[in-house]
Amino acid sequence: NNTVKGKVIVFNEEKHKTRMAEDILNMGLGSKKYFKDAPQKTYYKVIEKNEIPYYRVSCVYIDGRKRSIKDVNIIRNQVIAKYQDGYRFTDLAKQFSMDNTAKQGGDLGWFTNGDLHPEFERQVIEGDYRKDDIFKIDIPDISAYYVVLITHDKRLIQESKVLKVTEPRK
Repeated sequence: NNTVKGKVIVFNEEKHKTRMAEDILNMGLGSKKYFKDAPQKTYYKVIEKNEIPYYRVSCVYIDGRKRSIKDVNIIRNQVIAKYQDGYRFTDLAKQFSMDNTAKQGGDLGWFTNGDLHPEFERQVIEGDYRKDDIFKIDIPDISAYYVVLITHDKRLIQESKVLKVTEPRK
């Protein structure tokens, strides 16, 4: 039927806080939820449910194309020393970070495998780090140098993959 349109959407319990998302996350595999008051006849069918490991860190990014390696290391050592002296990491990120994460105090939000640069993810995910650990990550092939703070322990976050189907009203 050419008038029916389908789209796969992933609902995540941490990112999606609406009542509709909550209803969908509580549905079982194969369940459908209809929305009769939508402009088009719409329903959501749960096609997959998972608990995915997510990580949350904040970082200070130093651009190796704009600073020498010597300067990068001076700045990173300064950030770590100030943090260990009691400065808030959010303030340090706002002061030193050279990308848009500075505005959020370095917070990258919840991420999972496949969301960020593979080398960055590998070091965060495979490292033996706990909340409040601070460390450096170097990705020289893209001239990216980081100071990373683990802000939350790893969490399993529920996700539901749904098929959203819409068809015109008759």
